[in-house]
Amino acid sequence: MTTRVLTLPGYQNSGSAHWQTRWEQRATERGTHVERVQQADWDAPVCADWAAVLIQAITAHDGQVVIAAHSWGCLLPAHIARHADADVLVKIKGALLVAPPDPAGVIFPSTASGFSPEVNEPFPFKSIVIASNNDEYGSIDFAQNCAHNWGSELINLGARGHINGESGLADWPEAWSLLMPWLSNK
Repeated sequence: MTTRVLTLPGYQNSGSAHWQTRWEQRATERGTHVERVQQADWDAPVCADWAAVLIQAITAHDGQVVIAAHSWGCLLPAHIARHADADVLVKIKGALLVAPPDPAGVIFPSTASGFSPEVNEPFPFKSIVIASNNDEYGSIDFAQNCAHNWGSELINLGARGHINGESGLADWPEAWSLLMPWLSNK
């Protein structure tokens, strides 16, 4: 059974230059299945609604999944780790959580609700938090706290902004390589 990569974009979705979009476009040549979790409202989301869509995407796949989240998408695994049934959580082989935003931050969009991380204990699946030390949506201290609370490995990319399409990462093969152990059928 093939492990599927589920991409979880953040606020306003991920554009054409974003590494998530590029991973989706290159999936076939890499011999993988990469699928974007499509949310109903990219501009005024409710965390519980987004989490329900993620749970539906996980359960719709017969095999296991790897989550590749950006921004608000990083906060969904924290939500489902607390609220999803064990049969959903066991299907998650790992989660790459890139640029988690701070819901208490000054520029966190007020149109979002319910995105405060609810889990202060390790996830029941492996995870890696990747952060930048000049991300306007979440400080490196916030990312370190998330990684600590979630039992995640932390990677600090240095000054890369919000680690999105404007960060100049293109296909970002270094991050893709972090998924490879989770994509093996072992």
